Amino acid sequence: MKIAIGSDHRGFEAKQLVKAIAAELGHECIDFGTDDNNPVDYPDLAYLAATAVSEKRADRAILACATGIGMSMAANKIHGVRAALCHDELSAQVSRDHNDANVLCLSADQIGAVLLRKMVEVWLTTEFSGGRHERRVRKIHMIEEGKDPRDIQAG
Repeated sequence: MKIAIGSDHRGFEAKQLVKAIAAELGHECIDFGTDDNNPVDYPDLAYLAATAVSEKRADRAILACATGIGMSMAANKIHGVRAALCHDELSAQVSRDHNDANVLCLSADQIGAVLLRKMVEVWLTTEFSGGRHERRVRKIHMIEEGKDPRDIQAG
């Protein structure tokens, strides 16, 4: 899988670890920066990595900033992106299994290296289960298109 990776200055060290984990798992990483700890604006990097997913130049993306909140908010503005801010293994797993998240957002300040590794591993190895969750993901697409998701009936 091709994984777009991005961070701001606060997430730089976490991004480096994410790249190493993804490579260990056999994934190709596309690093959109930043390249050091000098201050940068997280929306710039979120835009680049999330757009790579939207344009199918990457299969998924992983983003890190201090809290993960800013990256999540910015990435979710990109058409076709379902960015999930996760803080533990369960939320990372469910974001893929139930929500088909294609962007994982992480808090560099709140997650240690051991937990970060577990989260990235589970997120990269969990597939979307489909089934009853497929209708819900379609409803997310409808909202993105400016349509009322209630137009898809339960079933």
